[in-house]
Amino acid sequence: MSRLGLCAISSNHMCGIVGLIGTPDAAREAFLGLTTLQHRGQDAAGILTYDRNGFHCVKNIGLVESVFTRENMSNLTGNIALGHSRYSTIGKGDLVDVQPFLLSYPFGLGMIHNGNIVNCGELASDLKKRARRNLLTHSDSETVLNLFAEGLARHSGDGAVSEVSGDENSELQFRNICEAVREIFAKVNGSYSIITMVADQGLVAFRDPHGIRPLVWGKKRVEGGGVAHMVASESVALNFLGYEVVRDLEPGEVLFVDMRGGVFTQRLDKRPARHCMFEWVYFASPESVIDRVPVYGSRIQLGKNLANLIQKQIKERGLEVDLVVPIPETSRIAAIALAEVLGIPYREVLIKNRYIKRTFILESQEKRQKAVNLKLSPVRSEIVGKKVLLVDDSIVRGTTSRKIIELVRNAGAEKVYFVSTCPPIRFPCYYGIDFPEKSELIASGRALKTIEEDLNVDAVIYQDIAGLLQSVQVPGDRTSERRPCMACLDGNYPTDMAAAGSTFATARMADRKGMGTA
Repeated sequence: MSRLGLCAISSNHMCGIVGLIGTPDAAREAFLGLTTLQHRGQDAAGILTYDRNGFHCVKNIGLVESVFTRENMSNLTGNIALGHSRYSTIGKGDLVDVQPFLLSYPFGLGMIHNGNIVNCGELASDLKKRARRNLLTHSDSETVLNLFAEGLARHSGDGAVSEVSGDENSELQFRNICEAVREIFAKVNGSYSIITMVADQGLVAFRDPHGIRPLVWGKKRVEGGGVAHMVASESVALNFLGYEVVRDLEPGEVLFVDMRGGVFTQRLDKRPARHCMFEWVYFASPESVIDRVPVYGSRIQLGKNLANLIQKQIKERGLEVDLVVPIPETSRIAAIALAEVLGIPYREVLIKNRYIKRTFILESQEKRQKAVNLKLSPVRSEIVGKKVLLVDDSIVRGTTSRKIIELVRNAGAEKVYFVSTCPPIRFPCYYGIDFPEKSELIASGRALKTIEEDLNVDAVIYQDIAGLLQSVQVPGDRTSERRPCMACLDGNYPTDMAAAGSTFATARMADRKGMGTA
């Protein structure tokens, strides 16, 4: 099997990452930060720390609370830490591919990554041929780690760097970091928010030139008068741990916090921001603020905008609705706002079993279908004879939607309408959301009537692009020309996708044959 396929199989997709420096409770805070980001990855977790005795790491398959114990946490000493919670959607999810990753040279590097590298195979092959670097895992994150290490070694000379924060030598060190990251921006195609630990030097964080995946920076005072810094996927982690949000890292920006607390930042690449719209629609926690847009407020607006479209459909198609019903959990906020605008009763009559994984994340349609039966139980007494409007955040493959519609029909609903706070998903995503094959998408190349027949529903109503864009604008910023990444809706990819289709097809084929790891 080609290296191209292996890297695609092993991509990290949507993950939760945290990095801390300057806090005596670095490991504990990393653990708590990962707990608040558990929704971003439920397959595996890891924490890496560093002190004068070297690196200390604990990582394993499973939820954050099951991976870390009082005993193994006691070994994670030091005031600098990286934490990663992972969801891999293709392959077996082997322990060898669980982050953080480590390299001994230069300095000693640890890295965590949220995103997906499209040209991973090409980069890995080049590393092997040109630099004799044989990768030890099948992860695209290890590829980036080796590229960063190679660049840092080249630009830092013999590796001798001053420990004195803020002097000319420290500035030189930051320039070396910038040169290494600049080379990554030039070579690496895809989405990547990355945090790196450099032994005895500090914490480095950077975001891909389009800022597709989120990354936020915060700080707080610690005992003794020092300042601790934290970088994470979402602001919910910073808020929980008492960090003041400084700001989101800009697309193409690198941040360096040295061991003395000196802070250096520079935006190296000024390509247009293309933040992933799916963060607001589905993935991010409602408590978070992503790139200055509150997730909760965004979902409220999605519901209001969708309500206006539903009102038109009620008039044009003669629809009658008795109940607005959210499909737990993500759609609840939008459904409440939608019901308020429509003046129709809101009822939570699909009761969720909280011990079942998010079905969207499960790696096969068979598993998703079985999980729906365990995940949701309808309240039959409230559904019988009613015309039910089901609200979901999105319709991807249609597998879960179809099963839920069937549940509600079997519970005695007279009519079932299905509405989506997201416009029709028609194109693959190569940046970390798990729908890489066009043939799997229910809306790809299909008319609305065909989708309704396929789902066996009385009507399907989608959000429109204008409503989505309005919902993810920075509040109060009327001058913003914000254009999130909506490639899965319109096929307008922010990076070169020339080889992406064949790469992901190869990965899927290998996975179905049992060849892949993730």
